[in-house]
Amino acid sequence: MLKKIGLGVLALVALFLIAAANRPDTFRIERSVTIAAPAEVVFAQINDLHQWSNWNPFQKSDPGITMSYEGAPSGVGSSFHYVGEQAGEGRMTITQVTPNERVAVKGEFIKPFAATNDIEFTLTPTVEGVSVTWAMSGDNTFIGKAISLFIDTDKMIGGEFEKGLVDLKRVSEETAARLARPLEPASATSLAAAE
Repeated sequence: MLKKIGLGVLALVALFLIAAANRPDTFRIERSVTIAAPAEVVFAQINDLHQWSNWNPFQKSDPGITMSYEGAPSGVGSSFHYVGEQAGEGRMTITQVTPNERVAVKGEFIKPFAATNDIEFTLTPTVEGVSVTWAMSGDNTFIGKAISLFIDTDKMIGGEFEKGLVDLKRVSEETAARLARPLEPASATSLAAAE
């Protein structure tokens, strides 16, 4: 009886290993949103890693996260290292920039699972403003393949991208509206008070 149970467990483990090994070797997750703002306004939010706290869902969902910034203030070479209870530990570094069109980021994930992925933000002009695509791609490690048998990683990570894009849209549209407002002329009262 124990032998049959042992063989059954062994067969299940073998099936699991075969199923995991047959998962795709690479992955790509992407989501898009249209933002009613000029490309340069949206680009400024993405190209400056200090601005990510305004819209990045991974930072917003972990209130105890600590961030340390290095390199250039923005653009190629700027990076941040993060440590959080929910976000884990990792580093984001901007590697390529095409102003108002594209920002490429190297995502180095240290904990809970080690991985290095390519992250890309692409901005495409539209009649309404700009379409922004947030994508992440990389190699699918065996652990990643095994996890994907039980968790829809596209839905899980893509869902976070969707939340982030909603906030990026809000922040960018608010900024664009603020920049479009004409400066209010000084009132006669305030001019008299200044004299």
